Amino acid sequence: MENGGLTLLWSLMLQQPPLALAVVLTLGVAFVNGWTDAPNAITAAVSSGALSFRRAALLAAGCSLLGSLLVTGLHAGVARTISSIAVFPAEPHTALTALSAAMAAVILWGTAAWLWGLPTSESHALISALSGAALALGSGPEVLNPWAWGRVLAGLLLSTGVGFGAARLLWTFLPAAGRKRQYRRLQILSAAVMSVLHGAQDGQKFMGVLLLCLSLALGQGGVPSFHLTPGIALLCAVTMGLGVCLGGKRIVHTIGIRLVQVDLRQGAAADLAGICCLAAATALGLPVSTTHTKTAAIWGAGTAGRTQGADRGTLSRLWLAWLLTLPCCALLGWLLTVLMTSLI
Repeated sequence: MENGGLTLLWSLMLQQPPLALAVVLTLGVAFVNGWTDAPNAITAAVSSGALSFRRAALLAAGCSLLGSLLVTGLHAGVARTISSIAVFPAEPHTALTALSAAMAAVILWGTAAWLWGLPTSESHALISALSGAALALGSGPEVLNPWAWGRVLAGLLLSTGVGFGAARLLWTFLPAAGRKRQYRRLQILSAAVMSVLHGAQDGQKFMGVLLLCLSLALGQGGVPSFHLTPGIALLCAVTMGLGVCLGGKRIVHTIGIRLVQVDLRQGAAADLAGICCLAAATALGLPVSTTHTKTAAIWGAGTAGRTQGADRGTLSRLWLAWLLTLPCCALLGWLLTVLMTSLI
């Protein structure tokens, strides 16, 4: 399966309609990720005035593409973790139907979050929906991979706790005045680097799902053993980029204006903290949420040096959305799998 690229994927899609459906829905999740997750990479730059949304979105789309391409040809840890989060114990047709149900669950959840302007994590939605769909096939909790779930939880701690603390710490070391031009340039550069890391991190997740689709279609059912290829990386990156350009403004408004307004210094601290967390997680192969990482960093930097904290109403809505993502997406994945497999 070392040649598991776009040509093989396309040829199998023509032969197996369930695979075609699973691939289309996976790309739909990548597009929704552009709506609700990728905009976090540019939130600080837009809210501080360093970049307009249009320029920042184009920058994010291009750099996300670059990040996705950088991880091709590798046995990437994030993709491997996502593709092994659960086993689908069924023949190919049923397994691919369950995988399609998981992707449909993520799309429904992500679209609802976007309508409310809430930056939920597609990463956690993806992981929990895959788990719920696998459990719906009736083989019990042993279908879940504790090693992969442990890495997910480690990434969650890194993205939130370290992101918040690092942003506040970095703010204290950055000069307070007379650096507007330098901070503006730093934020543009940071937005570009964050977007590259988002492509390398989240792009791997969707590549991992597409490789899982191939593995199930070939009747192998286990963790994919082939490399990430440029064709699959390009497909995922372009789809995510379209989502950023067409729908990310609501999320930028929620985090960069309603949660807490950041100035250039605070935006720079948030960006640098986010870069450190995403770079460390990607190097360690830990799947983390760009949403959690950047929101925690903006929260930490935006409240540094202020007596007034973040907007409580917005913050409570964010926490509620984050807490509900795992159980709700698992339940949605389970319900849709039961429904869709009963119809085949």
